[in-house]
Amino acid sequence: MLLLAFDTATPAVTAALHDGERVLAESTVVDARRHGELLVPAIDRVLAAAGRALADVTGVVVGVGPGPYTGLRVGLVTAASFGDVLDVPVHGVCTLDGLAWAAGEAGLEGPFTVATDARRKEVYWARYDGPAARVTEPAVNRAADLPRDVLALPAVGAGAALYPEAFTDRRPDPAHQSAGALAALAAHRLAAGEDFAPPLPLYLRRPDAQVPAGYKAVLPT
Repeated sequence: MLLLAFDTATPAVTAALHDGERVLAESTVVDARRHGELLVPAIDRVLAAAGRALADVTGVVVGVGPGPYTGLRVGLVTAASFGDVLDVPVHGVCTLDGLAWAAGEAGLEGPFTVATDARRKEVYWARYDGPAARVTEPAVNRAADLPRDVLALPAVGAGAALYPEAFTDRRPDPAHQSAGALAALAAHRLAAGEDFAPPLPLYLRRPDAQVPAGYKAVLPT
């Protein structure tokens, strides 16, 4: 097994290789505006660091969000392209689940909350009973509007860091998404025979870009 994992649903552009037992190489760059520029070089770096070729990959793991439209689609389109070219399966994993697994690797057991920055003064969030046990569907809300029992739990993620007045028990690790953790979670699910999410974007809300109303036609009628 050789899993190539990456995620562009958050400001962290992260890629990793996992052999089913351990992370062989990982690269993470935090830059919310350059996902399209940074992802493929990150993949090249982890392949070189592990001494592997792209043709050695047996499966692709991609974070499906929730996340902003522009960044999220970079990872998903790349995953679909690699899956097609290599003729390997593409496994979708909720980005929040990857952060939850990383929290478990950092020693957090559960229950806890994962929250990422959704912009517009909102967070993407979900509640977990453990690193591999999500108990609510991913949602997007203002931090202060989350259920009080959720806000009382330990919380990880950049969303929790942005709103310390709401998330009063914020934990520092993980600060950003880790493709290594995403790959480790995928390897765990494969070994357990669990199903994966389809490699489709989990937006939770409509994109900011809209077709303008009342625009003028440029062709004669």
